[in-house]
Amino acid sequence: MFLKQTLLHPKESGAIAASSRRLADLMVREAQLADARVIVEVGPGTGVFTSAILEKKRPEAALHLIEINADFSKELSVRFPFLPIHTTSAEDIGPLLTQAGHDGCDRVISGLPWTAFENGLQERLLGALYEALHPGGVFVTFAYFPLQYLPNGQAFRHRLERRFAGVRMTDVVPNIPPAFVYVCTK
Repeated sequence: MFLKQTLLHPKESGAIAASSRRLADLMVREAQLADARVIVEVGPGTGVFTSAILEKKRPEAALHLIEINADFSKELSVRFPFLPIHTTSAEDIGPLLTQAGHDGCDRVISGLPWTAFENGLQERLLGALYEALHPGGVFVTFAYFPLQYLPNGQAFRHRLERRFAGVRMTDVVPNIPPAFVYVCTK
């Protein structure tokens, strides 16, 4: 399904396969969900990270999924019928949270294909996600190794460093292709 969606919608899906369980576990561990009250996952795809989030989040914590790809949203609604799934751009995170009765969120977990986005879209998406985070909130996303050395990868890293108070990279974990996680604190 990922390969098909990447071919049909290259600006929406940048993966040829679902993320590995090891990457999902790393993303969730680095997101530090123990004290999160409101969690937003952007670009959940088929729900690999969603499953890991559900295993680790507090029962009372709210989890919202934002997925722009309608085919992925349909699959998510079958797998997770008890979760709010918003089929729209991550740029809409602020109004979606307000409509759900939240004044922001504590964590954003991103599966978006950042290096596939042009500079303006990277900037708009990061701006919206940053604004939605509470002070001290954590934003985690992953990148494929070694794409962080390409111009779009470097531009993305610089955008993270300009915006967030703290940015660090984890070690690379097995995935197709290998990946690492950016952990960013507002």
